[in-house]
This record gives sequence, C-alpha cells and structure tokens, in this order.
Amino acid sequence: MWRWISGLMLFWCGYSAAVCPVWSQAKAEKEIATLSAQIKRWDDAYWKQGSGEVSDDVYDQLNARLTQWQRCFGGEPSGEKQPALIGRVKHPVAHTGVHKVASKVELSQWMRARRNLWMQPKVDGVAVTLVYRDGKLAQAISRGDGLKGEDWTARVRLIPSVPQNVSGTLANSVLQGELFWLRENHVQQQMGGMNARAKVAGALMRQKESTVLSQIGIFIWAWPDGPKDMLAALSALSNVGFSLTARYTFPAASVEAVEKQRSVWQTTALPFATDGIVVRSGEEPEGERWLPGEGSWVVAWKYTPVAQLAAVKDIQFAVGRTGRVSVVAVLDPVLLDDKRVQRVSLGSVGRWQQLDIAPGDQVLVSLAGQGIPRLDQVVWRGVDRQKPQPPTSQYHSLSCFYASPECMEQFFARLTWIGSKQGLDIDGIGESGWRALWDAHHFEHIFSWLRLTQAQLQATPGFSSTRGLALWHQFNLVRQKPFIRWVVAMGVPLTKTTLNAFGAMSWHAMNQRSAADWQALPGTGKEKARQIMNWLNSPQVDVLSKWLAEEHINGF
Repeated sequence: MWRWISGLMLFWCGYSAAVCPVWSQAKAEKEIATLSAQIKRWDDAYWKQGSGEVSDDVYDQLNARLTQWQRCFGGEPSGEKQPALIGRVKHPVAHTGVHKVASKVELSQWMRARRNLWMQPKVDGVAVTLVYRDGKLAQAISRGDGLKGEDWTARVRLIPSVPQNVSGTLANSVLQGELFWLRENHVQQQMGGMNARAKVAGALMRQKESTVLSQIGIFIWAWPDGPKDMLAALSALSNVGFSLTARYTFPAASVEAVEKQRSVWQTTALPFATDGIVVRSGEEPEGERWLPGEGSWVVAWKYTPVAQLAAVKDIQFAVGRTGRVSVVAVLDPVLLDDKRVQRVSLGSVGRWQQLDIAPGDQVLVSLAGQGIPRLDQVVWRGVDRQKPQPPTSQYHSLSCFYASPECMEQFFARLTWIGSKQGLDIDGIGESGWRALWDAHHFEHIFSWLRLTQAQLQATPGFSSTRGLALWHQFNLVRQKPFIRWVVAMGVPLTKTTLNAFGAMSWHAMNQRSAADWQALPGTGKEKARQIMNWLNSPQVDVLSKWLAEEHINGF
C-alpha cells in the first residue's frame, strides 16, 4: 500500500536522492508549493475517484523528491497523504506501515537483532483490514492513515477471493492484508507494476456494480493477536481460504536467503505484481500496541526501480559530422542497474522542442538495449523554466571541412569519424587526441594532419614521445588505405557496399558518372543520387580531392 506518510516513503533513488538543489529560498518555496499542489490533486483523484493519473513508480519517486526538497529547505514533510473522506472507520488494530531498508547491509543489521524471521513478497496492491465476528465477515476497512480508513465492507463482500465465512481460531479475528490485481504468470522484472494498485483502488472506489471485483485477490500478511507459532497461523489461514499466505511465506534463515528469494520473486511468474520483499519477525507485540510508523518487527527491501527519476541540470547541443545537431540532457547522477547515468540523448532539436524539456525538470530514465540510457517521459516541469537556444542551422553535410571558430564541433566530429573503424581505422587516436593535435599544431582541414612530422607529433603536449612516434607510423600506413576508405572518410553519402558495386574506383571515374548512373546502383534512389552529385560538385570536396592527389593517395 502506498500514498501514506511521506516520511516513510523515502525510497532509494540512486545518487540524486541526497542532493539538494541549488535554489534560492524563494524559488524553493515556489517549486515545493507547486509540486505539493500537484501531488494533492493526484491524491484526490486516487482516493476520491479511484483513478491513478500517474504510474505508482512515478508517484512514489516524485513524492520522495518532494520530501527531499522540504528537508533541504527547512520545511517539514507533509503528514497525512490521504484526504479526508466521509464515513471514516476506526481500525480495531492500527496499520503500522513498513519501514524500507535501502540495501542488503541495512537489512543484515536489522535481522541480526531479531529472531524467528519470515519472508513474504511485498504484494503491490491496496492494504485492507478484515474483521470477522462469529465466523462472518463483519467489516472491511481501507488502511487510510493507519488509525482510520474508509468502510469498504459492501464492496469487499463482492470479491470472490475474500472468504465471507471462516471458522476455528479465525471466527473472531482481525486480519491485515493486501487486495491485489489477479495476474496470470506475472513476471515483475519484465512487466513492471502495470499500475495494479490504481486498478484495485479504482474498483473499490466506484459505487456501481463492477465485474472487475472478480479480478481482485487477497494476500494476508498480518494476523494481530493470532497464533504465536507462524506455521500454525499459516495452516489456519489456508484452511479457511487464505491459501496464498502459506504458499508465499518462508523462513528467513539468513540475509543471503532473503536476497536470493527477492531475486526469484522478481524474475519468476507470480499471480500478483510485487515491488520488493518483506521480512518480519514472528515475535510481534499485542495488537493494541500497534501504531502507525512504529512497526519495528517488519521491514521491506524494495526492488530498485527499472526507471529512475532524475533532475535535468543542463541542456547541451552537439554538432555531428554531417551537421546534424543533437540534444543531450545533463542529469543529476542516478544509478540504473549499477550504472551511473548523468546524460541522456534527447535526439534532434525538433524532438527536444516537442518534449519541452528545460533545466530543473524531472524526467524518468531507464536503460535500453546494451545499457544505453533513454528518456521514458517528462514527469514534472519546474516552475521557472529557461531553455537554452539551439545552434543556428548553418551546419549541413558539406560544411566544416576546414577549421574555423564556428566550425570546431563539426570539424572534430569529422576527424573522429576519420579515425574510427568506419573511416580510416587509425589506431590510438580518438576525439581527445584530435583536439590535442589541433591545439598544438592548428592544421587547416580534415586531412592536414598527414603533413605533421615525426618531430611535431612527438613534441605534442599530452603525448609521450613513444605515442607520438606510434601515431606517426599510423599516419604513414594510412596513406596505403584503399580509395574507398578515403572517400568514405571524406563523407561521401554512400556505403562501402554500394561503392564496391561501382566497380573501377578512382576520383576521375566517380566524376564521370551522371545522376542517372548513380541512381542505377543498388539501394540508391533519386534523392540519394542528388546528394552524391551535390557532394561531388562541392568546391570544398574538390579542393580536398586535389590536395589528396598531391599527397599521392590511392585513386586521387
């Protein structure tokens, strides 16, 4: 169960959880007030209409961020998260809530001081109290603030999975558990929470008859004042129809056992969504002593969210070798699957403008294939939003073959491409190496480095004499590369495969072909043929080809 006391909701959110924004007090108060108002609107929608306007993960992380801001700027975290509802009913036994541990180390410390430990999945649903009198379901109460909740009796009586009649030691009992969305073969790591909590809450809030109530299950996780022996309690619960509790409650012999089971429940099929594992001691105080926030005998170790909330620190622009301007969001660092993430690509300027992201915004990021950070969504836009201006549109596929103050980004992007495996495959030099060479020797265009001498390379600041000598050898060897590699390095809008299909390769032969000739090649349409002709007829490309001919490069 969620949306309760924000002080209990400081989920571990990577590095950024402990970082205070660099804001004036006035700005902090404005940002905190605006986010507080938004969270209150979400709470009202959740509790009064039963609708979840944002996913549970987003809500949880934004609420934790609000608590962080309040503590950073001298405020007190807001208390009760549930709005006042009509007909509040007192719980016979208070809901304590569950303290969250952030790591295996913290859990180990907690476990060392306790005995008779058991573990259960932290089922992702909404908490409820069930009261049985004389063997019949007498009351069902939402958790609310832990002391009082909403009377859900009429709706819960329509849920087939909740036993209406019980016997034996349960005939007069108080049970606490989780109403959850029944799933078939739900694998948490693959499917996530699927907003299961909001679906259950919505079904319980609506007054109309609802067939979805048949899709709700119950998991009992506490029997205050029940049998002291856990196995006896599990057996009694199973006998009356609460079979999931016994099926998913195991002894917690060690922190390693808990860690292993936590991984199992995250990666295998279950009938419910989960968001972590709960460890509890079988030695509980009497129910009359239970109070909200004081359940010292039970803790939860949540899964690290697949997507993390991150604050945008800056928006940066980069010009690629073809002149395309890409946008990157610089983030307060977060941990994703043990990877420290500080930057995420936003794509083109047009996409960035469509996303409407500015410094100070809160975004959700996750890892795509091969561990590449990706933006999932913008979840909160700051109050004071100032977006930087992107570079002018002067860059294109035929610009910046020569170094100039306005061209340096694209110029270095071209050099980096030339040195890469896709270009001339020059071993031992990347972008930082090219920058060091240019800073020292200020060569004119993208191939001028061919004329750097051994002495110059060995004297380059930041290069050892050995590295300079090795690079000089590399520059000499590259002169023997095939003609195709050189025109690809120059940026011809063709692939090596298409160029190989061209046949006899030389600069003269390329210039003899018409647009129709190029269009006839496999995979080369009318637009691509036009691009090739524009490239061949470019004055800068023509000058570079003649310069390469003077250097006796193959094919020129």
